[in-house]
Amino acid sequence: MRKEVRLHGELAQLAGRQYGIVSHSQLIELGYSEAAIARGVQSGRLHRVLRGAYGVGHDAISSHGRCLAAVLTCGSGALLSHTSSGWLWGLTDFCPVLPHVTVPIRGHQRPGVRIHHSTILEEEDLAETEGIATTSVPRTLLDMAGEVRDRGLNRSVEKAERMGLLDIGPLDSLLVRAGGHPGRSRLRSAVELYRDPAFSRARSERLFLDLVRKAGLPRPALNTYVEAQEIDAYWEAERFAVEVDGWEVHRTRAAFERDPLRIEELKLAGVDAIRITARRIEREPAVVGDRLRILLERRRSELRRNSPPRRQVRS
Repeated sequence: MRKEVRLHGELAQLAGRQYGIVSHSQLIELGYSEAAIARGVQSGRLHRVLRGAYGVGHDAISSHGRCLAAVLTCGSGALLSHTSSGWLWGLTDFCPVLPHVTVPIRGHQRPGVRIHHSTILEEEDLAETEGIATTSVPRTLLDMAGEVRDRGLNRSVEKAERMGLLDIGPLDSLLVRAGGHPGRSRLRSAVELYRDPAFSRARSERLFLDLVRKAGLPRPALNTYVEAQEIDAYWEAERFAVEVDGWEVHRTRAAFERDPLRIEELKLAGVDAIRITARRIEREPAVVGDRLRILLERRRSELRRNSPPRRQVRS
């Protein structure tokens, strides 16, 4: 009787640390026999969640519990991965109903789990967060890149950067050995923007630089001074400037009065300048890129018309 009370107490403590989930092997290590486990299932003390994984005392399992159960049922070396790992790291808001788990050795499928096999898992790909063995952030992003749409991938990369989880060095190392992984090229494209010197600037400026590249326009100078005015983007050959506006920079009366004056001073100095809102850059980058191309072409034509004719040199 005392042994049974002790076992129940230890089981409760273990389940409390593991979202109410314990594995078959953990029960054996605690001292439960196969017969005792069977009695626990029959009495309702243990609820089978997945093969070899049980809920203790109830079957109302949380998302964390389902993820942990999926990892436990897949055995040694199993890692939560793909969008399930993305959810655990906070890179996506959605936790899949069927947890994704990556294993190093190909084996049998498990009902209720989406199992993936990988031969390129290295020590740096292994991590643990919130008490669950999972793939590292770089590896998680790589796996997600093979499944989610571009918009979702870009949003997850941005969240990783905002949370301080985006480390380009380890990510590049992973991309080198990723071989034919289906997410390799898409992830490389998604993080290219974060290699830019504008990486530490505001999101709107990074997105602006990306739309400039996709529109096939020459790269402007960023955050430079023109006629004593700090400009977000400037094409020197065309003497054309762009200011990126976000609501947060116009919350004061002083800023509201100052910004149009800056544009006037640039125009008086012979610099054509326009303002583009951050909202438009995010919501319609292709349209903004097309219009910038037209404006730059018009500006070049204007400068050619106004330039003095070249003198002919007589020989």
